[in-house]
Amino acid sequence: MTAPATATKANLIDGAVVRREARAGARLLDKAFALAFKGLVYAQIWEDPVADMEALALESDSRILTIASGGCNALSYLTANPASVTVVDLNTAHVALNKLKHVAIRELTTYAELRRFIAEADHPGNVAIYRERLAPHLDETTRRYWEGRDLVGRRRIRAFTRGIYKQGLLGGFIGAAHMIARLYRLDPAEILGAESVEEQRRLFDERFAPVFERRLVRWLTNHPASLFGLGIPPAQYDALGGEQRMADVLRARLEKLACGFPVNDNYFAWQAFSRGYGRTCEAPLPPYLQRDNIQAVRDRLDRVQVEHANFTETVRASDHGAFDRFILLDAQDWMSDTQLTDLWHEMTRVAAPGARVLFRTAAEPTLLPGRVPDAILDCWDYREDESRRATEADRSSIYGGVHLYVRKG
Repeated sequence: MTAPATATKANLIDGAVVRREARAGARLLDKAFALAFKGLVYAQIWEDPVADMEALALESDSRILTIASGGCNALSYLTANPASVTVVDLNTAHVALNKLKHVAIRELTTYAELRRFIAEADHPGNVAIYRERLAPHLDETTRRYWEGRDLVGRRRIRAFTRGIYKQGLLGGFIGAAHMIARLYRLDPAEILGAESVEEQRRLFDERFAPVFERRLVRWLTNHPASLFGLGIPPAQYDALGGEQRMADVLRARLEKLACGFPVNDNYFAWQAFSRGYGRTCEAPLPPYLQRDNIQAVRDRLDRVQVEHANFTETVRASDHGAFDRFILLDAQDWMSDTQLTDLWHEMTRVAAPGARVLFRTAAEPTLLPGRVPDAILDCWDYREDESRRATEADRSSIYGGVHLYVRKG
């Protein structure tokens, strides 16, 4: 996500989202999305870190620059033992969430306590844990965020007593989707009881797919604002839909999530269909929350730096070789050609031969050809086969494509 160099932290999101060259109606939609995006959007990141780590080929000297989102992936990358992870985000809520998760990992030294606070994240005792064990170790800005009040007057930290994964823009969207499903006598959690991928397929075809033909669902998904809860701005809505009905696109993405992988190994499916992680010891979790990985993540936590900053500006302020792994999530779908060119010019300057850039797109193809000058793209090798494998391996299933570029040299 990029913005003009003169942008202050208060208008970073506006600078990234609002298309100055668009028509007045489109700019109004952009501004509405920017306003919605200033609060908590993702309590959990929706890019698969296992697919990422395979494509990124992380090594002990890897220096990562990534966008924070819900913070799960930056922490999960520590299981691959990189040299450093720099995490940036335009959203103050995401920065505060990342920092709180880091302190919880450092201070809650028993697995049961950590799981209760971050994985289950809905226990009434979590406020006391925050007050007594975590708050004293937070910086003032982060503490002020969590002890501040939300739009209905509740202290934000109390979200960890109601289920943090049910909160935020995406949590609200998933909750609304569950309400619509119940209108048609469908419990989304049904699919989590399937004992095989074949049974998952049968349930999807018989129970889930018909909902996308309902008039209400088709009407709702025809409006860009209806997908704000997925973190999809108006510019990305157009790329996601292409020439297809949006209801058909969403059905295809949900089909991969529901049927593409065993649900007992896909925590993204649990988040989508039950609005949280599973409670049993066998339930799937992000790599950083898995019992066998916690100590390694805790030992390497000082390698992670979290900043409220713009990705492009961070690269611009960096010397050659400062980073060799760049992870952009889907931020480029938001960008104009000028912003894309600025970003890739700076990454090309900083990246040494062999550096890797990984990103996702709402549509299937890479969006760079024809938008970033050939003189810049010629410095990079697009790894088509590896990109296809990463797309197929991404258990979150909500993106059209995962793309990998490697610096030539």
